[in-house]
Amino acid sequence: MSDRREFRDLASPAEAREAIDSLDLSPADETVSLDEARGRVLAGRIDAALDVPGFDRASMDGYAVRARDTFGADEADPAVLDQIGAVHAGAEPDVEVTEGTCAEISTGAVMPPGADAVVKVERTDEVDAGVAIRTSVAPGDAVMVAGADVAAGSRALGPGTLLTPREIGLLSALGVDEVPVRGRPTVGIVSTGDELVRPGGDLNSDAGQIYDVNSYTIAAGVEEAGGEAVLYPHAGDDYDEMERLLVEAAEECDLVLSSGSTSASAVDVIYRVIETEGDLLLHGVSVKPGKPMLVGRLDDSAYIGLPGYPVSALTIFQTFVAPAIREAAALPEPRTATVEGEMAVQERYGEGRTRLMPVGLVDDADGTRLVYPVDKGSGATTSLVEADGVVEVDADTAYLAAGEQVTVQLFSPDVRPPALFGVGEDDPALSRLLDHVSQPRYLDVGSRQGRRRLRDGVPDVAVVSGPSDRDLDAVELGGWTREWGLVVPPGNPDDVDGLADLVDRDLRFVNRAVDAGLRASLDAELERLADERDTDRRDLTDAIDGYDLTVKGFESPARKVLAGDAAVGLGLRETAETLDCGFVPLGTESVTVLADPDRAAKPGVESLQQALDTRLDDVVDSLSGYDA
Repeated sequence: MSDRREFRDLASPAEAREAIDSLDLSPADETVSLDEARGRVLAGRIDAALDVPGFDRASMDGYAVRARDTFGADEADPAVLDQIGAVHAGAEPDVEVTEGTCAEISTGAVMPPGADAVVKVERTDEVDAGVAIRTSVAPGDAVMVAGADVAAGSRALGPGTLLTPREIGLLSALGVDEVPVRGRPTVGIVSTGDELVRPGGDLNSDAGQIYDVNSYTIAAGVEEAGGEAVLYPHAGDDYDEMERLLVEAAEECDLVLSSGSTSASAVDVIYRVIETEGDLLLHGVSVKPGKPMLVGRLDDSAYIGLPGYPVSALTIFQTFVAPAIREAAALPEPRTATVEGEMAVQERYGEGRTRLMPVGLVDDADGTRLVYPVDKGSGATTSLVEADGVVEVDADTAYLAAGEQVTVQLFSPDVRPPALFGVGEDDPALSRLLDHVSQPRYLDVGSRQGRRRLRDGVPDVAVVSGPSDRDLDAVELGGWTREWGLVVPPGNPDDVDGLADLVDRDLRFVNRAVDAGLRASLDAELERLADERDTDRRDLTDAIDGYDLTVKGFESPARKVLAGDAAVGLGLRETAETLDCGFVPLGTESVTVLADPDRAAKPGVESLQQALDTRLDDVVDSLSGYDA
């Protein structure tokens, strides 16, 4: 009988938050030096131990006087006083102002004895008899008296104050060199799974290994939320090693986070560790993505288990864990942590559990914030940078309508919509042009998807190639041509001469995905070959070994060929030459940059237009098989 562990009854999101709220993540308070205090939260009140300023000082350049000596003075009948010297900032006065005298004084200088006001220099003149004062002043005019800023003994800052540069400045003025602050919760991070390799290590893709994304992603999120991240060595799926690392982390940290090994499969044993060494409060939450979530206690530390897929892990972290870390660090919720926007397209949903939908942001022509779904599946790492946050969709919501107002929980308070949002064909010339555009975002979804999304009004621009029967209401910004064909191993050992070889010979082929413009160009050539042979294109594609074997990137087929996984791949001359492959040309195709007519004047679109106008010739000259 299988010992596969099934999920317990799934908890609601509210129950998950209650379970996390029951955990104690709070660290002890600590004292830090002033130069390390920015961004920390005061743990106690700080009273002023001295007056600020600690002396009566001039607040402008002029003359220190006895105010009564100026009474009645005006432009027509100035008071003339003897100048007895000067007082400069940072120097102790060596003069005393007496009846009928004055002293030149600089801004910030200590008021000399006897003076109780300052006449600004613009209302005075030097005359033979001394200094003519052409205005009357009252005692205290242009003088900041001792303690006027902060008086000794007064409350300067209270507990819970977030220390920003202005508070640091005040503390500096008070002579404070160290402050009591709330501790930062220490968060231990353990990634599990035999398939993971830390970045920088040797990766064996043939064995299904992937780089460990979650450790560094979650560590950055912990630091941003106000915690202190501690990365522990990678743990596989071995029970004893996982137990050792988790117990070690629990002894040293306020909170332990793991990613992976939380689902209900036979090799996922982490919940057994928690049940044995601590207390498992929750296993499984009714959310998508992120159902395999654990909450519990290990020793005296809190424990939360995150899903293994990067987008799921980050989504669950930002939704459930980051708020708990901020609360433990006494940090306020970032003001820009959420934004409002309108759904750019309709999105259907009906799975009966809360959905945390990854979304991107883009502003339309009139500045309206649009929200569009970004869903490549939880395992797609690129969704981390293509999505700006999540929209929480209730379990009983069947769909979100286009134009419906939604609230986006941002992955980071630093997130901003891109200045230019483009979609469509992936292309090396485009990549180089985008280097000259500030803050672009480009999704290489293929030409067919690019046309569809531009028609739906989501992106600012679409970059398309290959034949299409779809007419679009769009502004053409520019374009170029590129030579395409068949990529073969160096030296073309199979003497491939054209498409007929793929149809008539037993040659393994690797194709591009159906949305790619190159795929459309290939299909058009196959259609012509079918007409020449008086047959159906389907008969030709059925005869090609690997026609349905597709990859995404423009370099991917060539890399398959170099790896020996295929004899022929669909690709560009530029790619073949860059990777030192052979190349059999089949034609050229146009690549066109199209803009939404309503957004042609958007600054980001204008920036791309400028790059096309000024940089395109240099770009295509640097690429083989390209022309403007």
